[in-house]
Amino acid sequence: MSGSRRRKGSPLLIVLVLGLVAAGTWAYLSYTEGPAPLPGVNQVAEADAQQQSTLVDQEDLRIMQTRATLSSALARGGPAAAQARVPHISSSANGRTMVLPQRREPYRIADLERLGQEEFQKQSDDSYVLSINLFLGPGAKLVLQNATGPLVIRMRSEPGAFVSIVGFGASIRINGSAQNPVRISSWDSHARTADTKVSDGRAYLRAVGGELKMTHAQVEHLGFWSGATGGVALTGSDRPTRNAEPIVPAAQTPEDVKQRMLLPNGLLVPSRGGDSEIEITDGAGARKVGYRLPEANMVTGVITDTRITGNAYGIFITASDQTKITNVAVTGSLVHGVLLHRFARNASVENTTVTGSRGDGFVLSRGTQNVTITGSRAERNAGNGFTISGLPLARGPSASGESLRGFGGSSLISSVAQDNGRYGVEIQGGVKPVVQTTEVIGGEMGIVVSKDATAVQISGNRLRDQRIQGIALRDGVLSARVSGNIVRDTQTAIYLRDAKATISANTVQSASLHAVTVLGAAGGSQITGNTLGGAGRSALDIARTTGKLVVERNNLDGWQDTAGFWTSVRRIAKPMNLIWFGVIVLIVIAALRSLRGDGPRAGRRFVNPYEKQTLMEERPVRILRTAGSQAPARRS
Repeated sequence: MSGSRRRKGSPLLIVLVLGLVAAGTWAYLSYTEGPAPLPGVNQVAEADAQQQSTLVDQEDLRIMQTRATLSSALARGGPAAAQARVPHISSSANGRTMVLPQRREPYRIADLERLGQEEFQKQSDDSYVLSINLFLGPGAKLVLQNATGPLVIRMRSEPGAFVSIVGFGASIRINGSAQNPVRISSWDSHARTADTKVSDGRAYLRAVGGELKMTHAQVEHLGFWSGATGGVALTGSDRPTRNAEPIVPAAQTPEDVKQRMLLPNGLLVPSRGGDSEIEITDGAGARKVGYRLPEANMVTGVITDTRITGNAYGIFITASDQTKITNVAVTGSLVHGVLLHRFARNASVENTTVTGSRGDGFVLSRGTQNVTITGSRAERNAGNGFTISGLPLARGPSASGESLRGFGGSSLISSVAQDNGRYGVEIQGGVKPVVQTTEVIGGEMGIVVSKDATAVQISGNRLRDQRIQGIALRDGVLSARVSGNIVRDTQTAIYLRDAKATISANTVQSASLHAVTVLGAAGGSQITGNTLGGAGRSALDIARTTGKLVVERNNLDGWQDTAGFWTSVRRIAKPMNLIWFGVIVLIVIAALRSLRGDGPRAGRRFVNPYEKQTLMEERPVRILRTAGSQAPARRS
C-alpha cells in the first residue's frame, strides 16, 4: 500500500518541478532586454565566392602588369619609351588592355572610337559598346561627354569576359548635364540587356589615385565581389609617392641591367620586395628584372547629380581626401550603398539617398575620419541605415604594426533613416561622433552606440516606431551626451547598459515598457530634466544598476504605471526566486502529506525515530572492575 501511494504521488512532484523550471525560463527570457542577433546577409555560394575572388586576383594582376610595363618602358627611355608614350594595346593572360598614357590633351569619345575601332563601336541607337579594358596611366585625362545628346556607354560584361575602365594616378571626368546625362552600364550582348549576374565577374569603373569627377550620370549594374571592383570605386594609398626605378643588383654591370630591361612583356610575379616591387619575366621564367613601382597618392573625387542602380557596392571610397558626394541616389546595391573605407578623410556626403541595399545604406568603416553626412536618407536597407565605426585598426600587436588609436570626428546631421532591417544608426567606438537633428523611423532599434565610443553627442533627433529600443548606449560607452531628443512609440525609449552618459531634456512619448532603463555598471550617469510619458512597467527602470546615479527633476506626470498582478509577478519571478520558492513548496507538501487524515495512515504524527529502541543495559562500575581483575594473566 505504501509503495502504491508513493507511485501515485510521484507524477505530482514531477509536474511541479517541470512547471517551476518552465516558469523560471519564461521569467528569464521575458525579463532580459536587448536585441536578438540577426542572420547575416549577402550569403554567397562557396563556388561563386571562390570564382569571384579568383577574378579579383586576376584583375589586380592585370592592372599591376599593365602599370609595371608602362612604368618600366618610360624609365628605360629610347625606342621603348617612345612607343609607351602613345596609346597602345597591351596583352596578357588576363585580357587585352588599351593603354592611354599621359599627353597634353585629354582623351575623348572621338579618340576612343579611333583607337578602339571595332572594340569601341557606335551602335544604331547611338550608344557605344566598349569591348576592351581601358587603362589610363599617371597624368592621363579621360573626358566622357557628348554635347549633342545623351552619351550611352555599354561595357561588355558576359560570362567569362568583362571589361573595366581604370585610371592610375589619372583624371577621369564623366561630364553629363541635366538635358544630356551620361549613362554607363554593363552589357551582355547575347541577352541584349545589362548584366545582373555577378558570379562570373562584371564590368566596373575605378580610379586608383588621381581623381574621378562625375556629374549628371546614370550608372547601372556594375561591379562584383570586392570594393575595388564593386562598381564605382575611388581607391588610393596613404603612402608617399615614389617614381618607378629598376632594382639594380650590385654584381650586375650597366650593360646587363640594360639587357634585362629590354625583355618582352611576359608573366608578372611578385618579388620578395613586397607589394611595391614586382618582377617581369619572359615566358620561360629564365630572365627577370625587378622594378619598384610608384605608389598611388590619396585619391580624390566629386560625384554629383548621379543615379546609381544595381552595383555591387554603389560607391566605394578608400584612402581618399576631400571627396564630395552630392545629390546622388543609390538603389539596389548588392552589398552596401555608400562605403567609405580605411583612410577616407575629410569627405562630405550631402543630399544623398540609399535605398534597398542588401547590406547597410551608408558605412563609415574603421579608419575613416572627419566625414560629414548631411541631409541624406537611408531607406529600406537590409542592414543598418547608417553605420559609423571609429574603432582602431588593431587591438594589440599586429603584423603591420597598426596604431591602437581610435578614429573620430565624423557626424550625421539632418538626415533620415527609415524602415531599415536592423538599426537606423549604429556607432561603434570612436571619438566625438555626432548624430544630430536626424529622424529615425522604424527598425529594430533607432540609434545604437557601443564598443567604447567616447564623447558621443546625440542631440535633437526624432525617433519613432522602433521594435525594441529607441536610443541604446552600451558596452563601455563613456562621456556620452543624450539631450533634446524626442522618442515615441517604442518599448524602451532610452537604454543604458554598462555605459556612462548624461541623459537630459529628452521627451519620451507612448513608451510601452520603460521610458529609461539603466543596467549594469553605469555609475556617474545623470538622468535629469526629462519628460517621460507612456504606459508600462515603470518610467525609470534603474533598480538593476551598480554605482551611483543622479536622477532628478524628471517629469513623470505623463506616465501610467501598468504594473498589475501579472506584471508584479514577472518583476519578482526571477529564476533564483522561483527555485527557492519551489524548494519551500516541496517541503510544505511533504509535511502536509504526512499529516493528512485519510487511509491507514490517518492520525499519524511526527515521532522521535529512536523512541522504540531498547536502552543499553547499565552495569555498575564495581562489576566491571571485578570482571577485569579476574581476567587471565598474559603469558610472557
